[in-house]
Amino acid sequence: MIYLVKHWLEALLSPLTLSLSIAVIAVICRLSKRPRLACTLLMAAAAIVYGGSIAVVGDALLGPLERRYPPLSPDTLAPAVRYVVVLGAGYAPRDGVPITAALARDGLVRAVEAVRLVRRRDDVQLIVSGGAPPGQSPSALGYAELARELGIRQSSIVVLDTALDTRAEARAIAPVVGSAPFVLVTSAYHMPRAMLEMRRAGVDPIPAPTDQLVDGSSGGSVLAWLPNSAALRKVERALHEYIGLAALAARTG
Repeated sequence: MIYLVKHWLEALLSPLTLSLSIAVIAVICRLSKRPRLACTLLMAAAAIVYGGSIAVVGDALLGPLERRYPPLSPDTLAPAVRYVVVLGAGYAPRDGVPITAALARDGLVRAVEAVRLVRRRDDVQLIVSGGAPPGQSPSALGYAELARELGIRQSSIVVLDTALDTRAEARAIAPVVGSAPFVLVTSAYHMPRAMLEMRRAGVDPIPAPTDQLVDGSSGGSVLAWLPNSAALRKVERALHEYIGLAALAARTG
């Protein structure tokens, strides 16, 4: 139930969905002979669409999340580390499409980074995580296939394919790793929430964020103030994380 509520809330707060809802209300107000209110609402809808689809806003929202944890250098991989864990993302396998296309972009980046770290040491196991709702394919299975194709032995891969969200992933991972040190790989913007969930589950991983989307250069560019789909995705990812962090804080309270 919590999983569905979070996804519905994220959908409703998406800049496009929110602005469309406000625009519909504006039309109703106009038909109800309330033109001033309708005009105000239409202006608000336009402002949300614009603000939610420019790089300046997307970077401002994602930046604080991505900067929380620095990237992990493979050269500093502690000898005591026994596992590298990669958290789930989207996966949609289908005929005629290679595994690299079936994995969502953020999942592909996470999986490749995890494999890169595992290949630095022969004694490290790769734990691939991520389930899926009924009728869809767990991302853990896609990660495992990609890892095998990139040279990781099947005996070195542990598949956890039932968890639907980060909280459930943390609870599934904790008993597998036990007290052993492990590296956690996920997107940089997702790492703050993932670390909190892991600690709540009783483990304290070494963060290895990847898939950084903010490069710090957009503020001085005119293009950063023009709407585009990439910026919209940044805003949506940020909203997803802030909603997740708010839900986590509410559980604490």
